[in-house]
Amino acid sequence: MSTSDLSSVLETKLVIAGQLRDASNGAIFERINPISGEAVSTAPAATTDDVLLAVEAAEKAFASWSKLGPHKRRNMLMRAADAIRQRRADFTEAMKAEIGATDVWADFNVRLAADMLEEAAALTTSVGGDVIPSDVPGSLAMAVRVPAGVTVGIAPWNAPVILAVRALATPLACGNTIVLKGSEQCPRTHALVIEALGDGGLPEGVVNYVTNAPADAGAVFEAMVAHPAVRRVSFTGSTQVGRLVALTCAKYLKPVVLELGGKAPLVILDDADIEAAVQAAAFGAFMNSGQICMSTERIIVDEKIADEFVERLVTKTASLPAGDPRLGPVVLGSVVNQATVDRCNALIDDAVLQGARIAIGGKSESTLMEATLVDHVKPTMRIFRDESFGPVKPILRVRGVDEAVAVANDTEYGLSAAVFGRDIARAWQVAGRIESGICHINGPTVHDEAQMPLGGVKSSGIGRFGGRAGIAEFTDLRWITVQTEERHYPF
Repeated sequence: MSTSDLSSVLETKLVIAGQLRDASNGAIFERINPISGEAVSTAPAATTDDVLLAVEAAEKAFASWSKLGPHKRRNMLMRAADAIRQRRADFTEAMKAEIGATDVWADFNVRLAADMLEEAAALTTSVGGDVIPSDVPGSLAMAVRVPAGVTVGIAPWNAPVILAVRALATPLACGNTIVLKGSEQCPRTHALVIEALGDGGLPEGVVNYVTNAPADAGAVFEAMVAHPAVRRVSFTGSTQVGRLVALTCAKYLKPVVLELGGKAPLVILDDADIEAAVQAAAFGAFMNSGQICMSTERIIVDEKIADEFVERLVTKTASLPAGDPRLGPVVLGSVVNQATVDRCNALIDDAVLQGARIAIGGKSESTLMEATLVDHVKPTMRIFRDESFGPVKPILRVRGVDEAVAVANDTEYGLSAAVFGRDIARAWQVAGRIESGICHINGPTVHDEAQMPLGGVKSSGIGRFGGRAGIAEFTDLRWITVQTEERHYPF
């Protein structure tokens, strides 16, 4: 069966005030399957006028949504979680077509996204505040968290269901309304998230959805941020684009939550359980072909156990099949585009030229890339510093704890990290020295749960998504007082 028999073109529309719309000028853009090169989805190429209509719809809906009781919001979010699960087959079809994702990755996206909506539902009664002692007699002083207003969410393609829902769930729970700007790489997948929220019963205008042609991304984003009704922005994506997003938000004094790139170190100490470390390394490095912000991007192993560890990891890696996920089960599907292939090939060439050795895998000519390990990597090599965001991973051999920590911290990024060692106290001390927003001891760098505070330090982002930490990001903290007895003034 040819790939052309496996999919039809998936169409989507803008969603503004609950209405399905085309772009005002009728323009569309296509998403091309990264394996076959065929058009698999189309979406409207929204204009700045279109996205401003979406912001205005969200502004209008905010007046009532922000005042809706928490249990009513909770019930809608719970129903939306069920709707996400019920659309599992649709999400899998769209993710395979648009980004070449595997069944396993699509399934994980659906499950975690539904969990996020349920966690957000639980948060609706946690948007509280504090009573603060006042020096003024009879003054009841309170710090009260209130909905911020319209939130613009920008979700990427790599974990499309998870990250679209993350841009929506906590802001909605806090009483905000949303404009989601979908990814040009997976417009239909993101549209399915909006449909699920509609199934949950959210009122018209509470969640709006816009898509744009790649060339128009900057203009439509700035048009939304400039609108006075927009009070929060959230962005998940590359550090390069995140800097531009932050600059635009700063221009208009709009608070922004950024979850950006990473170069996650997996530190394997000399007393590590080698088999456990191998399993975590393979999962963290090659889940979704390494296209996860928390992917293991540097495997740092003590030289005392390096030979045995690498031998076992190579054996494990050899068992991970790559292929077109539309033709049957595979572990590694497609990377998102040829640019990823070219980037990873260049990293391999540079490393080998400087003395590194390919332990398994190698350069690729297509987006169906094999899992690749590059051993004996040094800090002078590009693969040491540049995020591969693909299934090409460096191994660095170090001598002792201090060198392992120094190598782990020798990066501009600081999102996720992991440490393996049987001596938990020593592993805990090492974890405390690593500069990252997330660190797991005896677990993989790739780990996400709806209730956890997810975010990075250094060039990996600003702020936190998830759980109670998200409430602080998507609400305003107001100081309100009630004078309960006569107050005396100096004049």
